[in-house]
This record gives sequence, structure tokens and C-alpha cells, in this order.
Amino acid sequence: MTRVIGGQGRGRRLKTPAGEKTRPTGARVRQTLFDILAPEIAGSRFLDLCAGGGGVGLEALSRGAAKVVLVDRSAGAVQAIRANAAAMAALGGHVEAFRQEATTALAGLAAAGHRFDVVFLDPPYESDLYLPLLEAGESVLDDGGVVVAEHFHKRELPATIGRLLRARSVRIGDHRLTFYRRNA
Repeated sequence: MTRVIGGQGRGRRLKTPAGEKTRPTGARVRQTLFDILAPEIAGSRFLDLCAGGGGVGLEALSRGAAKVVLVDRSAGAVQAIRANAAAMAALGGHVEAFRQEATTALAGLAAAGHRFDVVFLDPPYESDLYLPLLEAGESVLDDGGVVVAEHFHKRELPATIGRLLRARSVRIGDHRLTFYRRNA
């Protein structure tokens, strides 16, 4: 069971999609992520790609993000996201959920002029989506924003990709969080 671990919604249980295809981001990884991002969350625009049940994005909402956009290709995941977002509606902020492939969603968001302060991506660890999502993620990143990739600790992500430069990488057990910012 996934729970919100901080902010106004702390302790709230979150639904997760049925089946084995979704791997919710664990509490330790979420805690580390939000400890690092703490100064940037309040009032931010947060994009959660390959969101599963929406635990990371809704954690951002609980901690004060103004707008959270959650994207997943699974109907079951989007159903769980919408139920979780409805349960957290009293916290304020604006939540949108899209059932789309992450690369398609990024192209649509960029074309519509949407910009985000934080772009979080967590595709299936064995997928080939990391590089395309990192490249496309820069197109919706606002000035001073950060792209964060969660991945298996043995998977190496590039030091630079497009105009993004790896700023930090943190290992948490078998997981790694890699942070990218625009190269000045």
C-alpha cells in the first residue's frame, strides 16, 4: 500500500493500479526525492510521466505544488490517479491526468506551451524510453527547472543530453535518482 509521506496529505492511502505492470515509487525513494526538491516544490508546476497511481505527483501536491500533471498509458493507472486526486481535492492545487504515451504527452504539452518547474520520469526500468523522455522533457522545462529520472542503479544515464546537464545523482538501494538542469 502506498501512502503520502509528507505535507498536508500525510498518511493518506493511495490506490495503486491492479496487476504487476506498475512499480510504485517506494517511500524511501520519494522521501529522498522530496528532501532534495523541498525548496522548489511550493507553488511549482510538477509533471509526473509514467505516473502509475500518481504517488510522486500527488506527494508534490501534498507538499504545496500548485499544478500537477500525471501521465500514464494504462487505463487502470489513470483510473487510480483520478480516484487518488479526487480524494486529495481538499488540499487545493490543480491536478490533471492524461492517458497517453509519455512521449506523445510531452509533444502535446510542449506544443500547447505548457511549462513545468519539475519533470519527473519513471518509465519501466528495462524500457528504451529514458533518452527520448529526457530529450523531450527539456522542451517543457521552465527556466531554472529540473528533470529527474528514477532508474535502476546499474543503468547509466548520460552526463549531458541535449541542453540538459546532469547536476546530481543519488543512489537509494537498487534505485537511483538522476537530476538534470539546463546547461547555462
